[in-house]
Amino acid sequence: MLNEKVAVVTGASRGIGKAIAKEFAAQGATVIINYNGSAEKAEAVKKEIEEAGGKAEAMQCNVADFDACEAFFKKVIEEFGRVDILVNNAGITKDGLMMRMSEEDFSSVIDVNLKGTFHCIRFASRQMMKQRYGRIINMSSVVGVAGNAGQVNYAASKAGVIGMTKSAAKELASRGITVNAIAPGFIETDMTSVLSDKVKEATLGQIPLGRLGQGRDIAAAAAFFASDAAGYITGQVLHVDGGMVM
Repeated sequence: MLNEKVAVVTGASRGIGKAIAKEFAAQGATVIINYNGSAEKAEAVKKEIEEAGGKAEAMQCNVADFDACEAFFKKVIEEFGRVDILVNNAGITKDGLMMRMSEEDFSSVIDVNLKGTFHCIRFASRQMMKQRYGRIINMSSVVGVAGNAGQVNYAASKAGVIGMTKSAAKELASRGITVNAIAPGFIETDMTSVLSDKVKEATLGQIPLGRLGQGRDIAAAAAFFASDAAGYITGQVLHVDGGMVM
């Protein structure tokens, strides 16, 4: 259980982030629902959590903006006094074949997915070091492990998250802070709903467990990493992909 813990979940207005926010709140944490442009959706998640008896607050911040992240975490600490758990979930895709990919599409994905993760770890870990306690959970992807045609930018960002996870784990372990990553496979979200049935069927054929993942599958893994049960686990990458990448 996560009673009395303060958890920041980035990109929590929908999809995997929403599922994690709801799971953490159900386990007793006060959840800060970070969003960038989806204020209405973030408020809807907050309302859903509160109606279920949980505690949540929606706060805007573009994780790709260094100064905005500093101000965001300062505000969180001023209002809640601490940061116990950070889930770096915010991410975007700008898919395309490498030979046709614009520099802008490459950079924007790196800025949000990789630099955004760095920004949040940098500012959250300051408070966690003072507390001598913290749980940082970074969202990577099986694509960051195995690569994927048409996703050079996304794969690079998610592979970078894995390297960052391992490095941060070594830097922060002495202060009681664990840093782990989750590598989701094909999860049913708004991001994947736009794919054709043909693509989904082809993907399904690559999954030994024979089904697409759900947000709750990732939320369960995140809740484990955030719990005391995972206190002796750090620098690890947990694949939650139905066996898609082994």
